[in-house]
Amino acid sequence: MSEARDHLTPARAHEVLQAVSGLRVLVVGDLMLDEYIAGTVDRISPEAPVPVVRVEHEDWAVGGAANVAANVAALGAVTDVVGVIGDDAGGRRLREGLQRMGARTEGIVVTDGRPTTVKTRVLARRQQVVRFDREDAQDAPPELVEALVASVERCADEADVLVMEDYNKGVLVPEVIESVRAIGRRRGIPTVVDPKRLRFFDYAGVTLFKPNAKELADALGTHLAPDDANWMHQVRERLDCEHLLLTLGEQGVALSSEQWGHFRVPTAARAVYDVSGAGDTVISVVAVALAAGATPVEAAILANHAAAVEVGKTGVATVSPREILDHLRQHAGETHDTEEL
Repeated sequence: MSEARDHLTPARAHEVLQAVSGLRVLVVGDLMLDEYIAGTVDRISPEAPVPVVRVEHEDWAVGGAANVAANVAALGAVTDVVGVIGDDAGGRRLREGLQRMGARTEGIVVTDGRPTTVKTRVLARRQQVVRFDREDAQDAPPELVEALVASVERCADEADVLVMEDYNKGVLVPEVIESVRAIGRRRGIPTVVDPKRLRFFDYAGVTLFKPNAKELADALGTHLAPDDANWMHQVRERLDCEHLLLTLGEQGVALSSEQWGHFRVPTAARAVYDVSGAGDTVISVVAVALAAGATPVEAAILANHAAAVEVGKTGVATVSPREILDHLRQHAGETHDTEEL
């Protein structure tokens, strides 16, 4: 096993992050809106044994594949989004949020046949009291699949990398997955996927496959051995991808690459406030780094530092190139200011 600590210098990281500016990234997947209702609790309802939340604040953020797109846009790439929203208030808010973050939304398909996926969390004293979801997670029907494939083909014309973000909400059905893979093969550009359990083994042939530990363990039905190069190699062959990037939470990431071998990247996080959205940050940075010419090892290290920045923030958040580079410099013991990015 090789540790990848010394495979990315701050100077090389700066070079990669500079090259991200102007790249075209297509993000395809399940778009969501995250709503937050926060307040205080000082009594139990007389109607039922549940807390009464006195609402003091409401907020929202883009989630799912939309959060990946937001992360990509924050890194300086031109970002196109393909997914489905309902013809409803949640869909309009989600689209506006993406546009405000700089993402291009012309590829989003609007339908009155299913609602926008909205996850509403009720919080009291920073603790989640309840969550309720409004969604239709069934596979997209044929006419919607046809519209999604057309959007993928239209938006991928000038893309430098293709990202699939799967949350099992019915967008990444076999026809859409194949359209993305076919374009990647035809144009010779990387295809990167963040999978979920339902179609875990349907992404054969992608460039990079990024599950987290729970997803991979559930899919394989066995214990993980991320420090075992032979085990990682066998899993990568079973998944039929060039690079397998396994995220391990506080243990960092493990990489198995057809060309580069097996590497372990220890966590770079110093303080963890909230792990929400860390996986979205990792897939975003890996995708743009590969498109910018980074090796898989360099991309994994860069993403590991980006995740360390993200988990040091409260809630789902994006990270900037400057924040990533500053964190990498501090980790390497350098203290001078980051060059302009």
